[in-house]
Amino acid sequence: MANKKLKRTVQCAKCPWKVSTNPQEIPHGYCELKHEKLENTIADKDHPLWNIQSNVLHAMACHHSKPGEEEYCVGWLMNQLGPGNNIVLRLQMMNYENLGEVVLVGKQHEKFEETLPKNKKSDVAKDT
Repeated sequence: MANKKLKRTVQCAKCPWKVSTNPQEIPHGYCELKHEKLENTIADKDHPLWNIQSNVLHAMACHHSKPGEEEYCVGWLMNQLGPGNNIVLRLQMMNYENLGEVVLVGKQHEKFEETLPKNKKSDVAKDT
């Protein structure tokens, strides 16, 4: 029953999930505080990702997204489908016919904490 398509299938040049990206150089209004709050999009037994009552999956949008037209961050998507083991996201992606077209570019971070600016990584790790 694959009837949906991902809007973005190629990872951005400045995706925070790329090891080569300096988060401070992410275009379109990068904000450390907003970045830190994205931790709630990461599959973790202590962080509910799926609000059953509203059918909302907490997801990380690409920084190129326009308000109201959000696109999945390709780095986040592939992390959560792979090492992040986000079961809810995996189930949702069964409805997307172009998931096989997704392309990652370069070496990727394995954990959300690694995507944060260097001075913030230790602060988030202490909180988890």
